[in-house]
Amino acid sequence: MIDLHSHLLPGVDDGSRSIEQSVRVLERFAADGVTVLACTPHLEASRAARAPVLAYAERMTALRAAAPAGIELRQGWEIMLDMPGADLTLPGLAIEGSRVVLVEFMRTAPPARGAQELFRLRTSGVVPLLAHPERYWGCTTAQVAEWRRVGAVVQTDASILHDRGSMGRLALSLLEAGLVDILASDNHGDSRSLRAARAWLQEMGATEQAEVLTTENPRRLLAGEPLLPVAPVVPERGFVGRLRSLFLRK
Repeated sequence: MIDLHSHLLPGVDDGSRSIEQSVRVLERFAADGVTVLACTPHLEASRAARAPVLAYAERMTALRAAAPAGIELRQGWEIMLDMPGADLTLPGLAIEGSRVVLVEFMRTAPPARGAQELFRLRTSGVVPLLAHPERYWGCTTAQVAEWRRVGAVVQTDASILHDRGSMGRLALSLLEAGLVDILASDNHGDSRSLRAARAWLQEMGATEQAEVLTTENPRRLLAGEPLLPVAPVVPERGFVGRLRSLFLRK
């Protein structure tokens, strides 16, 4: 599996607080079958030109030295689009080795001109990977479809799929509509992972979707290759209890 959204670079944002905390998560991820993980600390677009790329690279070097064998770490950012027109083509902003820039909107509500900003980013030469649309208040499947139409890649947080509230319902609606391109953990040094969501998809017979969402499309995204369409996933009756049990399983 390939996880393109995490906050495991220690001591830089609201994620992991120490290398030891990050390594514990990475050991679990490696055991789960994660082979590539992007560390994507928070950054505002308005500060992109002053991003501490070199300072964070030093922290990444230290984390790589302590990480378990078999898991490749890549440096990146999760960039809050707090202003339009920011230059996100600057060196060091994309996920290492790619043209992919992980971005997010403010959670109060999707911006009225969100599609225009995502289109501008795509035409600037980067590939905007939009994080967790299910978390944006008032977001609709129609908006997500428009964001994908203008060139954004859509990432849903794996752990939100078991949520019983509006965020979980929207995430499942996006899966049912075939509007999710990849899943990611958005781990903050805690128990979140891709494993449970992948296992749930496989349990429902959506083995192909599980592979595309957690491995093949993330791989293609990093390699600059066209993504595969993800067939709609229609949850079966009683799926919430089974999914919750998978997420809570030790």
